[in-house]
Amino acid sequence: MVGFAGEMLSPEVPPSSSTLAKPNRLRVLAFYLGMIGIAIGLFLLIDYWGVRAVALHSSGTAAPAHLKAEIPIVLHVLLALAVIILTTRTIGNLFAWFQQPPVVGEVIGGILLGPSLLGRIAPEMFRYLLPHSVAPFLNVIAQLGVILYMFLVGMELDLKVVTRSGHAALAISHASILVPFLLGALVALGIYPIMAEGHVSFTMFALFLGISMSITAFPVLARILTDRGVSKTRMGSIALACAAVDDVTAWCLLALVISLAKANVSSALVTWGLTAGYIAFVFILLGPLVRRGIPWLEKTPELTRTGMAVIFVAMLMSSMATEFIGIHAIFGAFLLGTVIPHDSKVTAGLTHRLHDVISVLFLPAFFAFTGMRTQVALISGAQAWAVCGLIVLCACAGKFGGSAIASKLVGLNWRDASSLGILMNTRGLVELIALNIGLDLGVISPTLFAMLVIMALTTTLMTTPILHLLTRKHPWV
Repeated sequence: MVGFAGEMLSPEVPPSSSTLAKPNRLRVLAFYLGMIGIAIGLFLLIDYWGVRAVALHSSGTAAPAHLKAEIPIVLHVLLALAVIILTTRTIGNLFAWFQQPPVVGEVIGGILLGPSLLGRIAPEMFRYLLPHSVAPFLNVIAQLGVILYMFLVGMELDLKVVTRSGHAALAISHASILVPFLLGALVALGIYPIMAEGHVSFTMFALFLGISMSITAFPVLARILTDRGVSKTRMGSIALACAAVDDVTAWCLLALVISLAKANVSSALVTWGLTAGYIAFVFILLGPLVRRGIPWLEKTPELTRTGMAVIFVAMLMSSMATEFIGIHAIFGAFLLGTVIPHDSKVTAGLTHRLHDVISVLFLPAFFAFTGMRTQVALISGAQAWAVCGLIVLCACAGKFGGSAIASKLVGLNWRDASSLGILMNTRGLVELIALNIGLDLGVISPTLFAMLVIMALTTTLMTTPILHLLTRKHPWV
């Protein structure tokens, strides 16, 4: 028979007092693990004193008490992600408990981790958890998350709802864009001298401020309607159609502004032409090919890994195309998503597999990255807060007023028109994506960025309670 150490033990020889007894495996395992643990501990102690000795020898002075070997950047990024996920999910769940969209709590959680709160009350902890060295890695994770998120938004967009609602949805949605856009341009006229960066023209500044006030968060609006169980009602369909048209129109306008910001007028015209050509290519040529290929991907009960790989490669290629054109990668992902049938097994499978990962892992990184760039302390003084209040007021008045009046003119009663107006005033995550683009391009300053983030949060927070008051006695059917 073979013993623990592999020696051959003769069964004929009886064990004597000098012969090894059969070892206790649990005791041997404990001895082995203890030996390894002690060895590792002693080495770490030796290493610590060695690093300290080298530092003392190099400087000639006593090393600080907190001297440690630098933490690897990968470990630091993982630590930052863990803290971000825990914080955003906790505050998001708290907001959901108060019948508020969880995404608002997650955005606020990201801001609380930034210089606005953590950086002020615990600067050492802030610099340790979210140092500047981590920001580029968070940015890459955030950008990938936003691309995937906009791809899902495109897939969930039902273009048939837009066509079924006809001219009414088109009129309401465009009124909800034009009125806040003009109000934003009017606000730009007053705040340009004190809020604009020196290199930004008034035209660019006014265009971006107008568009930032015109955006409606289609995913948040759809989630509110679904949670209330009214997404399939007549008014729910009209609201979804209006938000869909609003989203597409606002993103197209934003694409034009980006092309202007990145180039001069002649180059911008080339970018606009390429953008229009790519949109036509996606809807006229690529769309039919995608719809023909969907049945091939649906031959199996579940979407295969090969099928997912094909879709992801197509999404990345589309994102690369729009980035190369000169707008932004998210437009390519969104466009490709819109040509995939929203009621297909592919959409259901991808949404089921990706939604939670994007919501729990990628988007919190985006919220934290946004929070690191949001410095509420920059809004200091009565004048700055007055400007912030004016922006919030004009954003609400433009969205609510434009939508409600247009809804009344197309035949809705005042209650339904007001409900639609408050829904269209929802901005949420989509607004933050646009604001980060504006900050990256240098079109808006960090101070104005903080003001617009506050506007996005305020308009989203007020949606659910006001909608509840308007439909409490007369729910949609």
